[in-house]
Amino acid sequence: MAIWQGRSLKKPSGGRIVLARKKRKRELGREPAFTRVSESREKKKIIRTYGGNRKVRLIEASYANVFDGGKGKKVKVLRVIENPANRQYVRRDIITKGAIIETEIGKAIVTSRPGQDGVINAVLLKEENA
Repeated sequence: MAIWQGRSLKKPSGGRIVLARKKRKRELGREPAFTRVSESREKKKIIRTYGGNRKVRLIEASYANVFDGGKGKKVKVLRVIENPANRQYVRRDIITKGAIIETEIGKAIVTSRPGQDGVINAVLLKEENA
């Protein structure tokens, strides 16, 4: 069954709303991408969106563009350390915006939306030595 992002068919009182028109294709929603860390190459999915535009969904990823200051570097993603979106995502190695990932050069926080942009951009976190 499709995900519909149109108007609710229920009134606040619990009564039913009868629509004056049918559902539209533009109101269709989709399942989330759930970008995972993988050892193999990247897997992407291209989706046609409203207006004929394209959206690239990143399904599996092994590399991220990590920025430190002004310089960027493509590094291997080892695992997901923390994910504020859902703590179960850490166990499943799912990357979303705001997730803290462990890379070859250190911890980084994801600044892009992999399920929407098709790329993982991250900023290196400064390690505080106490």
